[in-house]
Amino acid sequence: MVGVFALLLLSAVALMQASKLCPHSCLCYGSSNLVDCRARGFTRVPHTLPHGTWLLDLGLNKLTELRSHSFTGLWSLRILVLSNSSVQLLQPQALSSLSFLEKLDLSHNELHSLPSDFSQSLSSLRELRLDHNILEHLASTSLEWLENLEKLDLSYNRIQAIELRALRGLSRLRHLYLQANQLAVVQDGTLTMLQGLEVLLLGQNNISKIETEALTSLHSLSVLGLEGNQLERLKFKTFLNLQTPGTHLQLAGNPWMCDCDLHRVFSKILRVRHLHMDDYRNITCHAPPQLAGASLAWVDSQLCMAETATVLVITITVLVTVVAAIVMAERNRKKNQGKNLNESEAEAQDK
Repeated sequence: MVGVFALLLLSAVALMQASKLCPHSCLCYGSSNLVDCRARGFTRVPHTLPHGTWLLDLGLNKLTELRSHSFTGLWSLRILVLSNSSVQLLQPQALSSLSFLEKLDLSHNELHSLPSDFSQSLSSLRELRLDHNILEHLASTSLEWLENLEKLDLSYNRIQAIELRALRGLSRLRHLYLQANQLAVVQDGTLTMLQGLEVLLLGQNNISKIETEALTSLHSLSVLGLEGNQLERLKFKTFLNLQTPGTHLQLAGNPWMCDCDLHRVFSKILRVRHLHMDDYRNITCHAPPQLAGASLAWVDSQLCMAETATVLVITITVLVTVVAAIVMAERNRKKNQGKNLNESEAEAQDK
């Protein structure tokens, strides 16, 4: 009996020692809670990581792909850094066992897509960095389990489209960074469930259209970045639908078509108390050619005057034409009347 107890005790001690082992060439701190494996030339996730690790830095390695169950046993992990590690592929269940992970950094890698089960084991995640990859598409299932996510960085990718349901599970999201992608349209329904969103950055895309109801559900939005896109015109109703305490708009760097309609839209936006156009003085005209490069703030008061003058010229021209036609018709009538009278007199003399 004593022998069995001793054996169990030795096994427990061995397990405790194994849990504190530090992978070869890594540095472990704080009783092995912080593990630094940064820039160590790893091609796969090391297997001898301490079970009590809560921060693991594997950045600047050569992982290429994350295999299934790469982090098995790391139940205590809270922060995982995998940036600049040449990651191209995430195999199914690559991130399983990370149910308590709060921050995941996969930035500056070579990811083309996310597996459908990407978020399945990440229900506690609060911050996710996927910026500076080569993602082209956001599928509806990839992010659906991130119910506690507060910050999502997808900037500097190649995303052309976001499926309508792709962001619907992110009900607690506060910051969404999508700048420097290839989005062309902000669609109705894409942002429907993001009622708590505070910052939405969409600058440096190819956005030429914002659908009328696209921003309606964003009741907490404080910053909306749309600079450096392909916007030529806006609908006032699109921004009027932003029922927030206060939203700062960034709209410079777009190829604006400066005409009276655009002047009216911007004038209305400037008068809405909860909308603040931070960069209005930096908004410049792209067309018509005679206004290219001119500040909208400088020419806006002249746009409708020019349009009014044009309307007046056309109106006067039409009136002059109508009056001339009436005068000519009256002259012809009198001329014909005189001719008829002369003919009648001539006939009377002949009789």
